[in-house]
Amino acid sequence: MTEASTAPDRPQTLSASTPCRSEDVPSWDLETDVLIVGLGIAGASAALEAAAAGSDVVVLERASAGGGASAESGGLIYLGGGTPVQKACGFEDSCEEMFKYLMAAGGPSDESKVRLYCENSLEHYDWLVGLGLEFKHSFYAEKTTSPETDDGLCYSGNETAYPFSELAKPAPRGHKPKVEGDGGRLIMDKLLAAVEAGPARVIGDALVETLVRSDDGRVIGAVARVDNRLQYIRARQGVVLAAGGFIMNKEMLARHAPALLKINYPNGTDGDDGRGIRMGVAVGGTAIHMDAGFVTTPFYPPASHLKGILVNEQGQRFINEDAYHGRSGHAILHGQGGNAYLIVDTEIYGKTIAFHQKAAVEDSIEDLEAALKLPPASLVHTVEYYNRHAANGEDPLFHKAEAYLRPLTAAPFAAVDCRNSNAIFAGFTFGGLDTLPTGEVLDSEGEVVAGLYAAGRNSAGLPRWGGGYSSGMSLGGSSFFGRMAGKTAAAAGRR
Repeated sequence: MTEASTAPDRPQTLSASTPCRSEDVPSWDLETDVLIVGLGIAGASAALEAAAAGSDVVVLERASAGGGASAESGGLIYLGGGTPVQKACGFEDSCEEMFKYLMAAGGPSDESKVRLYCENSLEHYDWLVGLGLEFKHSFYAEKTTSPETDDGLCYSGNETAYPFSELAKPAPRGHKPKVEGDGGRLIMDKLLAAVEAGPARVIGDALVETLVRSDDGRVIGAVARVDNRLQYIRARQGVVLAAGGFIMNKEMLARHAPALLKINYPNGTDGDDGRGIRMGVAVGGTAIHMDAGFVTTPFYPPASHLKGILVNEQGQRFINEDAYHGRSGHAILHGQGGNAYLIVDTEIYGKTIAFHQKAAVEDSIEDLEAALKLPPASLVHTVEYYNRHAANGEDPLFHKAEAYLRPLTAAPFAAVDCRNSNAIFAGFTFGGLDTLPTGEVLDSEGEVVAGLYAAGRNSAGLPRWGGGYSSGMSLGGSSFFGRMAGKTAAAAGRR
């Protein structure tokens, strides 16, 4: 970047909530076609596509290097429609079945975005492979949060759980790159290497303070703090916001998603402070679904825990335990006030990946009920009713899959503590700027904010409620719609 002007009229501080007017720009320190804010998976994908379309691209990353929360993720990518991995593992899938599932599970989702994502899932798979990612043609059958093995395919949502198993043909769509353990770092390493090898210019340790808007309302650049000096960067074609969610901003959580303040293990980095969203709103963009978020207290693996029962403070079940851990976590936090126990017997108990503790261990359900101070006869009745039907492979209340139905009869019995006060509750935000599938940011009237695009957690994601998430939708949606935003911003110069 060129040496900044030392003109005295340059302000020392700026607010993300107050855009800079074009007439207040003392001089441009740098000019580019497409300016991208953030170098997680959305920003990297946008940079690659904008550069591939022939645009001059500059990426501003507040950390010293790219990666963001994407690099710290498990590395699942939600893909379907008959990928090579699905076919090799013997699973049939179609774009239509994928669409039906996502629309059913995601709540009031943006149908146009969901359909576009499904219809282009195979092309997106090929794009990822083209970056050097390898997906092993093997299926991890055990229900898990993310395979610790290098297997390339798993069920990563509610596809096989009621009621979704009756609304769309189940198929595993969680694709993980060939690496043992978490795959997020590998995914980002491949994308960042591709960005570095291309013409896009990346500037690290660059905190974007605010956007620059012209008199006609068009976003024409940004102001960033680099080397502790304000720098003005002009974007001739557009600015793409890809700076993460707001799970680290307690003030924003209190205002928009107070329930998520109960999350005690936020999935994010310091960059997930909502700055990108606030900058977008300041120039006319509309933020939607700001109360929505993902929350989980994963009581499996071990998969044997799915044969237990989740009960609330009244000793009653409230969900089919084979539901995806994000759905059960959402039900505990939002539906049960953050209070639940997993009741297991000695044959199925095991240590969880979230280090849940035992609230009580007793030789009988009656004694366990008393130890937990549940209403008299409540847990006894719940277990008796569950056991009677489970013995016949039935769950008339919540329709848990038969594979996980087994009477709880092997003493001693334990209550695994799934209360928010005593267990890990992880999560992140879903809400963000309202965008078209092309990445263009919309105002409150549904009109495009000229020159502004958003992707990743700066935009509202595919699912619109916490229980509708499936692992892999963050990396999948962020990379795909990051690509869309990059393409659209690059095309703005050819209109």
